[in-house]
Amino acid sequence: METEQFNALVEAVLRELKAAGVAVPGLGGEKLAPPATPAPSGGELKIDLPDPTLEEARSQPRVRRPVDAEGLQALMSVTPARIGQGRAGPRYRTRPWLLFNADQSVTQDTLFRDVSEALLAEQGLFKVQTRIANGKQEYLLRPDLGRQLNEEARAAILARCAKNPQVQVCVGDGLSAQAIEANLAQILPVMKQGCQSAGLSLGTPFFIQYCRVGVMNDIGDLLHPEVLMLLIGERPGLGRAESMSIYMAYRPKGGDTDAERDVICNIFNGGTNPLEAGAYAVQMAQKMIQRQASGVKLKLAEGQG
Repeated sequence: METEQFNALVEAVLRELKAAGVAVPGLGGEKLAPPATPAPSGGELKIDLPDPTLEEARSQPRVRRPVDAEGLQALMSVTPARIGQGRAGPRYRTRPWLLFNADQSVTQDTLFRDVSEALLAEQGLFKVQTRIANGKQEYLLRPDLGRQLNEEARAAILARCAKNPQVQVCVGDGLSAQAIEANLAQILPVMKQGCQSAGLSLGTPFFIQYCRVGVMNDIGDLLHPEVLMLLIGERPGLGRAESMSIYMAYRPKGGDTDAERDVICNIFNGGTNPLEAGAYAVQMAQKMIQRQASGVKLKLAEGQG
């Protein structure tokens, strides 16, 4: 486009703005005034866009003129994957990009928050800690320290927990405190009641801060349970921070690896239901005690039985 044509186009746009009542500098010498936005009252934040994290906003297709609009809507309703977001050239459109950033913030928040002390008290859990001594940054950088109990934790567990139970339940924050807060109140009572109904002796449950799955070995060496269950927060995804897992092992001990463990994962309302997961964990414990095995050994024993 020639310079003269471009200038003429700009002038035409400015005249249209002025005709619409918009003050435009350069046409009559007016100065643009800032938009009249009322000052927030009482410190309340005013947002000029709808919340992109609401379910209604998440489920709305952003593809312009889709070939099969009904099919796209149906597909989006059965998966949390980021489909149907549309694009502006090679980039995301504005609203999907805002949602992406909001979901990333959810991930950051849950990584760096702690499980509510009130929840632990409500569920009757005392708290111990791994060898992480310098907070979440060290926890993220030193997973090896999150697999080992500190000396104070060892002493507290030996002093307060029943020895040699058939089932020992522990709770760890893992990578998502929100997962514990979202599911613990539902799943722990089911597990306790399930053990009682199955005639399995249950040890003293407790909570482990800065927890990694490998800490099961230390607990096994201290308490010698037949089956150890560790409820732990999973690594959060974008916008999904409430997913929890139950790791289980038969007579865990120092040196054990994931090959000796079983896991029930993706536990949350919308994934594996917490109530069903708790009941299934008790059934798994019964099977482990019967077969005297877990992990790969349990699968081999079932194959031979």
